[in-house]
Amino acid sequence: MMRPKIVIVGAGFGGMATARSLKRAEADIVLIDRTNHHLFQPLLYQVATAALSPADIATASRVLLRGQNNATVLMAEVAGIDTAGKAVVLVDGRRIAFDYLVLATGAAYSFFGHDDWAEHSQVLKSLDDALDIRKRLLSAFERAEQSEDPDEVKRLLTFVIVGGGPTGVELAGTIAELARSTLARDFRRIDPQSARIILCEAGQNVLGAFPKDLPAYAAEALASLGVDVRLGQAVSLVDADGIVLGGERIGAQTVVWCAGTQARPAAQWLGAASARNGAVKVLPDCSVPGHPCIFAIGDVASFDPGTGNPLPGLAPVAKQQGAYVGKLLAATITGRGPTPPFRYRNLGTMAVIGRSRAIADFGKFQLKGFPAWVVWSMVHLMLLVDFRSRLLVYVNWSWAWFTYGRGARLLTGQDSAPTE
Repeated sequence: MMRPKIVIVGAGFGGMATARSLKRAEADIVLIDRTNHHLFQPLLYQVATAALSPADIATASRVLLRGQNNATVLMAEVAGIDTAGKAVVLVDGRRIAFDYLVLATGAAYSFFGHDDWAEHSQVLKSLDDALDIRKRLLSAFERAEQSEDPDEVKRLLTFVIVGGGPTGVELAGTIAELARSTLARDFRRIDPQSARIILCEAGQNVLGAFPKDLPAYAAEALASLGVDVRLGQAVSLVDADGIVLGGERIGAQTVVWCAGTQARPAAQWLGAASARNGAVKVLPDCSVPGHPCIFAIGDVASFDPGTGNPLPGLAPVAKQQGAYVGKLLAATITGRGPTPPFRYRNLGTMAVIGRSRAIADFGKFQLKGFPAWVVWSMVHLMLLVDFRSRLLVYVNWSWAWFTYGRGARLLTGQDSAPTE
């Protein structure tokens, strides 16, 4: 009897959790991803701001699965799904047959119908994105040091972050610290402390998903770092010269877009019902309606736990769904009884706001300030997938905390200066 074949698309938190939970399953597993690594996205902003190097938060997928004899890693890009023929279709035309399929393709940023803005914005979803932002940030200071034009210097040293969610807040706070502490004494002609960091949020609060007084604390902490927080105003234009915010033109060399996400096109591949953000609507066992052998998890799935509000696009959701689907498939293969519906355990949400300050919501109680930062640091260290990453990040964080230094500030290549 042939062993069933389980294909997993996406090596993020959900996909990797699924693969690893199937370690002892009597099945052949194929993990497909466009890259060759598993990325710890919650710390991606620290690569973008020169605090960490890419290898500190990413590990080759083959390394993570090399002790799992039933798993094969395939670096390839998916173009579609043949549901009738039960095959994944790759961009190069190859077909990967499956008995069970797990889609964990994640999400991309949404420009709310203004896709032309993407040409003039940076986003933060991959290592390439983080390195592009790091290059742009560091190059802006280098170019400003050489400029004779005060207006150009002002534009080069203006950094706009659009979106007041965790990524936007963490980026804004860290860029402010980079300019005001790390780079403060490194230049002779310019004053890095004069850099403008503008955080734009169309809502009335940053980190609006957090309860009680935590968003207000976050806004105050950002202001103390010198971040100009603009609330209740929507961006109406992004172009080569900067942005237009509430009718005001803001000249900026660097615009980072962190506002809103949309799921990867899995729903289109399947012809399945989707939520407003394009995420596949799934059943209580994370399967796709009408396709009991196909599952969607993480950011690409819209899972309603019965509250009328889908689960948020957070790493713990993807990891728990991945582990659940893996156990469900293992039980199905061995013929064990039905698996109960997926239930998400909310272990809390956190966001860091620069050096030594964070907020954390654990449902029954909240933390803010230094205690929240300590908890945030410990949790993120433990969530890193291997000991080497934990050790490197701990050493870098410790050095940065005591010295305000950042060890990943190299620019390479003749084209290091950003151009429009």
